[in-house]
Amino acid sequence: MKAAICTRYGPPDVVQIQEIGMPSVQDNEVLIKLHATTVTPGDCVIRSSKMLLMRLFFGILKPRKQILGSELSGIIEEVGSNVTKFQKGDEVFAYRGMKLGAHAAYITLPEHGVLTIKPARLTHQEAAAIAFGGTTALHFLRKGNVQAGMHILINGASGSVGSSAVQLAKHFGAEVTAVCGSSNVDWVKKLGADHVIDYTKEDFMKSGKRYDLIFDAVGKSSNPAGKAALTANGKFISVKGGIARENLEDLLFLKQLVEDRAFQPVIDRSFPFEQIASAHAYVEQGHKKGNVVITFN
Repeated sequence: MKAAICTRYGPPDVVQIQEIGMPSVQDNEVLIKLHATTVTPGDCVIRSSKMLLMRLFFGILKPRKQILGSELSGIIEEVGSNVTKFQKGDEVFAYRGMKLGAHAAYITLPEHGVLTIKPARLTHQEAAAIAFGGTTALHFLRKGNVQAGMHILINGASGSVGSSAVQLAKHFGAEVTAVCGSSNVDWVKKLGADHVIDYTKEDFMKSGKRYDLIFDAVGKSSNPAGKAALTANGKFISVKGGIARENLEDLLFLKQLVEDRAFQPVIDRSFPFEQIASAHAYVEQGHKKGNVVITFN
């Protein structure tokens, strides 16, 4: 099968498509033929790994896990002898988190992993774009104790995490102010933001407005600076240095929101699998709108 292999740290072109052996299916596993995956900022951070801390986790000289990719959608082609939750032909989506491995034509996953039936109304491309942004946003909003009536500011509202956070914060009943660039103002409003600040024209930290929660979805603001825009008991949270652990409950929660039409993954661009290095280069620019999807033939 084909897989995108990252054998060393470096720029996007270190990711190469190679032929590798098919994974074998264990008794408690399912074999999934992928229809879509994504390239996330997390994939780019791991692939470039300029920070020593990242290399301590993923490998000092080269990646220990050479197939990146954390989210996927596809069809089950084979089930292990002990599997009862799924059957051949089921359309599923899944989240691998730091376990990675989704940048390949096939993957085996445990039956009781972070894996469930795909929302029927979504394409595989849309389903593949739910988990990373959705679960990350959910984790940090919960960390900020999001509640109905809170005034929340989301910095970086146009990315995969930010666009998810806007929708989730509205679902929880918050009043949402979103910060993004000029070209994204209108569509961020369509996501449900009550107010939108164009960061090229206004610095939210100097506006005089106060928020109960500031969520930096891109890790570019600092806690001391953010305090100037907080209420007396307000909280500042950031994705920088934080990790949202994958779990099935969060994936099922997001699936239900999708089915209730309270959440919709945003797709910026789609690249064929053979152009995955180009997708890395595009994501690394830091200007994507929502998610960048990889499609398989």
